[in-house]
Amino acid sequence: MTTVLAGGTVVTGLHPAEVVAGDVVIEGDRVAAVGPPQAAGSSMVVIDCRGCLVIPGNVCAHTHAYSALARGMPYRLPPPRDFVEILRRVWWRLDRALDEESIRASARVAAMEALLAGTTTLIDHHASPGAIDGSLDILAEELGRLGVRSVLAYETTDRDGPAHARAGLEENRRFLARVATTRPPLVRGLVGAHASFTLSDATLEGCVDLARSSGCGLHVHVAEDASDERDAEAAHGLSVLARLERAGALDPAPVLAHGVHLDRSEAALFRASGATLVHNPRSNMNNAVGRAPLDLLGARVALGTDGIGADMFEESRVGHLRHLEERSATSGADLPQGPADAGSFDPAWPLARLAAGARLAGEAFDEPLLGRVVAGSPADLVVLDYPAPTPLTSDTLAAHWTYGLSARAVRDVIVGGRIAVRERRLTAADQDALAADARPIAARLWKRLDEVPEHTFVPEEVMVG
Repeated sequence: MTTVLAGGTVVTGLHPAEVVAGDVVIEGDRVAAVGPPQAAGSSMVVIDCRGCLVIPGNVCAHTHAYSALARGMPYRLPPPRDFVEILRRVWWRLDRALDEESIRASARVAAMEALLAGTTTLIDHHASPGAIDGSLDILAEELGRLGVRSVLAYETTDRDGPAHARAGLEENRRFLARVATTRPPLVRGLVGAHASFTLSDATLEGCVDLARSSGCGLHVHVAEDASDERDAEAAHGLSVLARLERAGALDPAPVLAHGVHLDRSEAALFRASGATLVHNPRSNMNNAVGRAPLDLLGARVALGTDGIGADMFEESRVGHLRHLEERSATSGADLPQGPADAGSFDPAWPLARLAAGARLAGEAFDEPLLGRVVAGSPADLVVLDYPAPTPLTSDTLAAHWTYGLSARAVRDVIVGGRIAVRERRLTAADQDALAADARPIAARLWKRLDEVPEHTFVPEEVMVG
């Protein structure tokens, strides 16, 4: 089938920004052409995009779909005093309450909210200690049912004991083998690992061995909080990233989430590797863990939400403004000296970070043109109902992105050539019914959660301190 997005303004690339006027012709799962208006044929589906902006689908480079039913969940324990207590009293209780039903519902809600926000790819980091086996298949099925492209991993960790650590590693192994054999069009995998402070040497070694044998990198939290760094020093005499490097975890290139407390030597290790770091500004602010040293990290920095929805317009805007605030609060003499391209303010910062996320997803799918709208690229596209009030060109796209565009403008979404959203409605499900169906499942999940005690795991740095 041929689909033509006719008469719009087309963003063929985010960084460098490239904006043209023309039609986008889609054949199967590919963009066939971008150019002058096409003569309509009887077999064509023509979507009128006059007055609209056609952009590449956004990529959320780090998320936790299992948190989709957390909104408003009960909390009756003492308030957390630090990040580790947030994990022990909130998230490590929620993941233990998950079952197959709530994993499915969480995935459906996450997929719905991603698509309606113009996000076509989720790079997900899953945890469900009470329902590990087959959990990645559930995510793949439900995300794919609505038409979301995904890169999935199970969060291997020792915090629930060695048996759970082995089960998590085996879930990654099984899923990666399945994906390698069947090559589903919208799903790929990584090797999931939680964070250094919940990984024994043996478990980390198992994750690294699987990453090497599968050719897939790790997806791991790194220095999200200072406790991760203190634990690595107390337990291993190394910084977090130095520990990962010693274990061989930087090859194949991993996905490193957060990196808030990386020091200069770790930033240099990161820049020398092929890794991508995923910055999650709203989550960092929500957990009050600090500010990532972005000026030290270079170009391979993508954006994620860490489970706070999947609205990458909002995430990129908040990240951009937060970065501006940080730089303005620091005198020029005190700015960290990082790579050569980090020393001056870049108004296209949000576009560059989103393009880095698209490159990361493209590497997972072996699709170097993912994140662009050009002949041969995967047909992952979003149509925004955005009648620009000022000229919209390659030079002005960044300003429109930060100060004008939002998820409210998302009208149509196409993933892999399939129309997933048309006129703000999902095509594969009734979104109102989907939300209604999720509410009683969330209530049952919350009831179980209310009976789960605070997690007993503590980092090594707490035990020796």
